[in-house]
Amino acid sequence: MSLKNSYVTSDYMEWDSMLSLVHKLYRDKEYRLSLLIGCGSFFGLRISDILALTWSMLLDDEKFVIIEKKTGKRREIKVNSNFQKHIADCFKALDIVDKDEKCFVSRKKTVYSTQRINVLFKSIKIKYGLKIEHFSTHSMRKTFGRKVVETAGENSEFALIKLSELFNHADIQTTRRYLGLRTEELLETYDMLSF
Repeated sequence: MSLKNSYVTSDYMEWDSMLSLVHKLYRDKEYRLSLLIGCGSFFGLRISDILALTWSMLLDDEKFVIIEKKTGKRREIKVNSNFQKHIADCFKALDIVDKDEKCFVSRKKTVYSTQRINVLFKSIKIKYGLKIEHFSTHSMRKTFGRKVVETAGENSEFALIKLSELFNHADIQTTRRYLGLRTEELLETYDMLSF
């Protein structure tokens, strides 16, 4: 929760920084956190939906279906084949026996809370020297969105339309604002002036 009249938002990570972080966390035996950041960035889901994922959802097929907790809408997710190998590596490293187990359980065998993950993210930001101002659970969803738009290049408007639908936003202006693109475009106006 933020202070009254304060403006706090989450920032996205550069894609390469996110991938590097996922690999470093895995190397440091932080398998669940590595997987969590990967899932958030590859699937573009809200944290409430990520925390509901089971190993069988991620490993049994190349895609899975969820009913979004916030919107109640059905969403089909395709698992990137390269990322699925990372999922399998984490599964094996954690020595999971029950594929129906939730992926993101603590040592106490309870599913992490969003608040706890945000606390962990603060320490990850410091430990790994992340160049991101506001790093939270929502950063992963924004990382996904920014990567989709950047990869689209000249087709970025079409990418925004697809993202708007994936994110269940009312329109692409909402998606543009959500990803911080609108603010960047407006601030570019000042660069047009010469002195």
